[in-house]
Amino acid sequence: MSSIRPGASKLARILIHVQVAILLVVIVAPLAWMAASSFKTRIDVTKYPPTLLFDPTLENYRQLFQRTDFLENTLNSFIVASGSTLLGLVLAIPAAFAVSWHRWTWPAAVTLLARMAPGTLFLLPWFIMFSSVGLTGTHTALVLTHAVITLPIALWTLLPFFDSVPRELIEAAQIDGCRPGSILGRVVIPVVVPGVVVATILSFVFSWNYFLFALVLSGFDTKTAIVASFNFIGEGVTNWGTLMAAATVIALPPLILTFAIQRRLVSGLSFGAVKG
Repeated sequence: MSSIRPGASKLARILIHVQVAILLVVIVAPLAWMAASSFKTRIDVTKYPPTLLFDPTLENYRQLFQRTDFLENTLNSFIVASGSTLLGLVLAIPAAFAVSWHRWTWPAAVTLLARMAPGTLFLLPWFIMFSSVGLTGTHTALVLTHAVITLPIALWTLLPFFDSVPRELIEAAQIDGCRPGSILGRVVIPVVVPGVVVATILSFVFSWNYFLFALVLSGFDTKTAIVASFNFIGEGVTNWGTLMAAATVIALPPLILTFAIQRRLVSGLSFGAVKG
């Protein structure tokens, strides 16, 4: 017999609805306002008090793609985010396996410290190093620097999933004569696919939205979308409509990626929470 009173159950449901409403206001409302502002004229976007009814226009998107190199900048963002995510996973997957199997803590702690350190700590050494080898302003430099973001995220996301793999399964593979590489590729990775999906999404989103490294280390041909969007902010004059259009375009790829594999993402997060 349940000991939960009907009044308490009703109060819990009310609190859940209040939390959902708060989340909608805090998260969804700004996104909806941003998207709506991207279709407003310069007069409507700065009108006070703001208006909800307006005649939509595509002029902001025409200016964004016809008068600027924003499409190329978006492609640069995709190259950097994809490359750094792939590099982070290539390094994080065997690292997470080693840390989990041998119960090491220091490699994970070092990567966490690197992630917690301010980005400005790395900028000058990187700028000098990349300048000396002629890589300043290249995609390679941006991918390598963004790996400082994606590697710790991927490693710490994958650790609970690797810890959940039964050690008996790995020991059985060792008895059968499998080498460490075969054990990782044929036995462990198929089990931790949900964790790899979660790590991929988180790494891509964090790299896609990161501003500082691209601001300093990118060149004219490798400028990312989030850096290029600041061209619409001037001293005393800001093209809010075009800026909102740029922000909408920047927000679309992570949203599309998340919605496309949301089932795997939710199952991965649930798996990590239960098993971790």
